[in-house]
Amino acid sequence: MTDPSTPTGPSEPADVAVVGAGPAGLSAAVVAAEHGLRVVLIDAARQTGGQYWRHPDESHREAFAAPESTGHHHWRHYTDLRDRLAAGVAAGRIRHLAGRQVWRTDSFGDRLALRTSAVGGADALPPVERTTWARRLVIATGAYDRQLPVPGWTLPGVMAAGGVQAMLKANQVQAGRRAVVAGTGPFLLSVAAGLAGAGVEVVEVVDANALTRWAATPLRALQEPGKLWEGVQYATAFLRHRVPFRTRTVVTAVRGVGRASEVELSRVDGAGRIRPGSSRTVAADLVAFGWGFTPQLELAVALGLRTRLDVDGSLVIDVDDDMRSSDRLVFAAGEVTGIGGAIASCAEGELAGAAVAQDLGLSADARTMARHRRRLRRGRRFAIGMHRASPVPAAWDEWLTPETHVCRCEEVTAAEVTDAVDGLRADDARDVRVTARPGMGLCQGRVCGFALSKLVATGTGGAVDAGALESLTNRQVGVPVSLGDLASLVPHHPNQEES
Repeated sequence: MTDPSTPTGPSEPADVAVVGAGPAGLSAAVVAAEHGLRVVLIDAARQTGGQYWRHPDESHREAFAAPESTGHHHWRHYTDLRDRLAAGVAAGRIRHLAGRQVWRTDSFGDRLALRTSAVGGADALPPVERTTWARRLVIATGAYDRQLPVPGWTLPGVMAAGGVQAMLKANQVQAGRRAVVAGTGPFLLSVAAGLAGAGVEVVEVVDANALTRWAATPLRALQEPGKLWEGVQYATAFLRHRVPFRTRTVVTAVRGVGRASEVELSRVDGAGRIRPGSSRTVAADLVAFGWGFTPQLELAVALGLRTRLDVDGSLVIDVDDDMRSSDRLVFAAGEVTGIGGAIASCAEGELAGAAVAQDLGLSADARTMARHRRRLRRGRRFAIGMHRASPVPAAWDEWLTPETHVCRCEEVTAAEVTDAVDGLRADDARDVRVTARPGMGLCQGRVCGFALSKLVATGTGGAVDAGALESLTNRQVGVPVSLGDLASLVPHHPNQEES
């Protein structure tokens, strides 16, 4: 009989497993390794950088323009991290598992088991190696685009702003010829500038909020001088390409036969209510929506980590000053602790890597850790100002028609959600999910969860809280897996008896 506290597998557990190779995860992995820890870095992508530093296939660089010319910021910082990762791999301190996803994490005493599977295609790893064991875990899974439904948003040609930018950065592919970029927040500027620079005609950039909202917290804007410089660069690009930028304006409908061809724009007040008589139509075959980002928390919620509602309404992992979660074995860094940008994510990752080393008995420079904490406090002040200046309009649900699809996967309409609340007395988002099936499709509520929670809260007279969002994120299996992945657990579970 095996000792339940002893992991079975091909080798001893790593000191720390890092999930995600974006700015935060990459930083955490290299810093932990440089402190002398044995690190496993697991990422679903084939190459590092995450969404922020997504770039062309490095095995065919000659076919692409230089990555720094396709809208990347802080590219030298990334290449430094990439070089340090390569050095750690070569020295045997880091094992980089690319193209693998963690679909479940289990805790056994003082160590964790990360169940992984290959992303697409057959899994080349033998079953015994598909579970990665570690003494500590850093969750750095990042975030994805938050979306709000609008009439016509399921038409081809309507995309998340992050998806439009990813196509441009990684493949130099323009998703359309005439684009409207809409939503709220600074990310719209980045996407529009990238499209314009690639030759796409950006018809308009529309932000639901007024720039004067920044005036309420002017000192917060000054916390990140680099962001102000980026804003100047975007403004210059807009002038050069003659891109119109309008505030207090939203997309209220997308129309077309077969794909998007026409976009209805409307002026709104401070709460997002449409101003009568303000609607107009422009021709466009691409609509890029950006309403902020949603942290990817499936692993955190499955582990039972404490979460909280952030300033922008996102569910995030609650961490202390050393990036430790409510579970002493688990740390978190980057957008999963609050949306704040790539450089803040790097600082969080570096702090988490050093804190794990200290937690495991190694020395960490106190002055460096204090510097990271100061950097994070400054970044957090900026992020709060950004979120307050660019909120999702409170009355966005008034833009919907009864026929508007709220859930794209299951084609559940706004009327069906309302019927579940009013007619079936479903009193929370999870009840509506069970009765009307929004969030039951392939994306499992990742796209519609935020909007669904808001609609249910409006219908019940309540508010969207951490519990409502967490209930839609709680999954025993974080990503789709095969029956073979499930079956492979049986002979490699630490409680399994062996004859």
